[in-house]
Amino acid sequence: MPGGILIFMSNGLLSTVFGTKHERDLKGLMPVLHAVNARESWALSLKPEDFPAQTVVLKGRLASGETLDDILPDAFALAREAARRTLGERPYDVQILGAIVLHQGKITEMKTGEGKTLASIAAAYLNSLDEQGVHIVTVNDYLAERDADWMRPVYEYLGVSVGVILSNMDPEIRRGEYAKDITYGTNNEFGFDYLRDNMKWDNSRKSQKHHHFAIIDEIDSILIDEARTPLIISGPVDEDVSKYIQSDRLVQKLSECEKDPATGD
Repeated sequence: MPGGILIFMSNGLLSTVFGTKHERDLKGLMPVLHAVNARESWALSLKPEDFPAQTVVLKGRLASGETLDDILPDAFALAREAARRTLGERPYDVQILGAIVLHQGKITEMKTGEGKTLASIAAAYLNSLDEQGVHIVTVNDYLAERDADWMRPVYEYLGVSVGVILSNMDPEIRRGEYAKDITYGTNNEFGFDYLRDNMKWDNSRKSQKHHHFAIIDEIDSILIDEARTPLIISGPVDEDVSKYIQSDRLVQKLSECEKDPATGD
């Protein structure tokens, strides 16, 4: 290679020099985690009535041009302290790291017992501040209702509303649940409600207003195993078919014109 040096490195050597991808990703998350931890003492000093007030303040900061990433340290610190006060559980750093990854739209793998349900709180709260709704998707009605009831005290402490979609709900109740800041439900219910909405002529009758941000529990099951079963929905045809019947009767009375022997037309 004229004028330069060509160096070949093995994967093992590259990892030694630059670190594995996991290590590089984790290194990139650490400054965000440190920023959240730096705001913990501030959150500890707040009174209960300050939490919903701070939610209003954060929404105002977004309205003034700041981004979700700008307000993330304050929002995560508030969510962590709200969880500690209402559930008696303070999210550990690993759970805050998981919440950061979820906010970034990536997949985080957490083992059983590491508190993935608690880890989703901060990411859901932060993204609900856009006031376009957050959907938390799980695998069955039991888990959707359980997690909504379990986490509701935390969200309500923060001044955020929580809803849940169950299979036996009528359309009016569904619209009310989707209007909440954070809505729990199953992949099937969210999917079928989307299909039902696309069959409605009036936008005001739709259940789902926005598709802004979603957190998917058991993502391998929902996006791989469950996705193999298609969601199919049908509805009644309201069009008037009498014109087709009349046209068919008229066509049966028609006869083909004789061709001109000279031209063949």
